[in-house]
Amino acid sequence: MAPLDPERERAILDATMELLSEVGYDRMSVDQIAKRAKASKATIYRRWAGKPELVVDVICRRFDMDAPQGADTGSLRDDLAAVFRSICETVERKHTLIIGLSSTLLSHQELARTLREHLRMRDLDAVRDPLERAVKRGELAGPVNPGRLFALAEALVWHQMIFAGPPFSQEFVAESVDGVLMPVATAWSKGTPDLG
Repeated sequence: MAPLDPERERAILDATMELLSEVGYDRMSVDQIAKRAKASKATIYRRWAGKPELVVDVICRRFDMDAPQGADTGSLRDDLAAVFRSICETVERKHTLIIGLSSTLLSHQELARTLREHLRMRDLDAVRDPLERAVKRGELAGPVNPGRLFALAEALVWHQMIFAGPPFSQEFVAESVDGVLMPVATAWSKGTPDLG
């Protein structure tokens, strides 16, 4: 992907976001995005392969899906709670966009495939680092796959979002970390067969 002037890129991403909200994925075109952003189609295609890649960029990179924030608190439980709160905050900020696109993801395989490919490449350091520190401190018996634990945390958040809605309470964070993430991480670190 060719780099773009940051201001030009922001205008294109803003136009994509606005059109997604106004007309939806199906009725939105690269022509409309270019016109709204006052950019040429050639400029857009130099940076993105097409509409699916552009929309995935809006969903993932622009809305920080890849970057849960964590901290080194000195304990795995508190590190996971910090990461989990960050996931909750991210989902709260952009739930309308994702829920609005959910039916589109089911009917447009190219968009769904592009999103899956992007999610596989995301940076999981905020989850990996606490797990590695926990092994060094003796809190975990062995390594735990950070991608699997992050996927489980996201699933808990999205389930809550869909069935109960925001805001996410401190009780929800504590129950999820203490009742699910910590027991699963401990079991996986001991090589216990998959719990799900």
